[in-house]
Amino acid sequence: MAAEQRLRSVNFWSGVVVLCLTIAGALVGIYQLNEVLTDEQQVPLAELSVQGELHYTASEEVRQALTAEPLGSFFTADVDDLRRRVEQLPWVQKVSIRKVWPDKLSVYVTEHKPVAMWNGDRLINQHQEVFRADITRADSSLPQLFGPENAVKETWKEFNRVQQMLEVNGFQIRALRLTERFAVNVVLAQGIEIKLGREATLERIKRFIDVFPSIVEHEKSKNNEIDTVDLRYDTGAAVAWREAKSES
Repeated sequence: MAAEQRLRSVNFWSGVVVLCLTIAGALVGIYQLNEVLTDEQQVPLAELSVQGELHYTASEEVRQALTAEPLGSFFTADVDDLRRRVEQLPWVQKVSIRKVWPDKLSVYVTEHKPVAMWNGDRLINQHQEVFRADITRADSSLPQLFGPENAVKETWKEFNRVQQMLEVNGFQIRALRLTERFAVNVVLAQGIEIKLGREATLERIKRFIDVFPSIVEHEKSKNNEIDTVDLRYDTGAAVAWREAKSES
């Protein structure tokens, strides 16, 4: 009976030792695996793929933004952090990044598409968001919009309303200003300023279109050029003139 108890005791403690060794081996294995997975030399990000319709941002600029700081390994690279690095580039609106096994980082870049200049030193994109970039690289024919900083969408909306009616009649807007009181002034491509005020904007544009032929006839007869057409009246318009430039 005593021999049987000793045998059971030996088997028990042998089992405990084996269990402890197994756990210790597993912990060592996990530690070593973690060392491998987090070692950039063992599982490096060896390939960067940059995609997207890039007109203002070079692929090399994206690569430089990503590699300005260590990327990390395939498993430790923080995709959100990498995305923020690229989104700091001036023309970049949105970035999508994903890891592709075993060593590739796929980057898809969406750029801002400028639709207008904003207050002389910034741009508006296709979502009516203001962004700062080198405006000399944008199309010089973009309309110039001026307005309160908190009224970007309202200014863009007003521009489209007015432009839609004017372009049907052969006019193009070069610039539009929306004042703090939401009065509208427009400068046409030929340099004529139209003062529309705050109310009945579209009706006043129609009046401008109706009276414009008569204004042009007067312009020809007086050898003057139209400077400003003020339509902030219930009827009619007030026209200011400038002296025509002499042809050299």
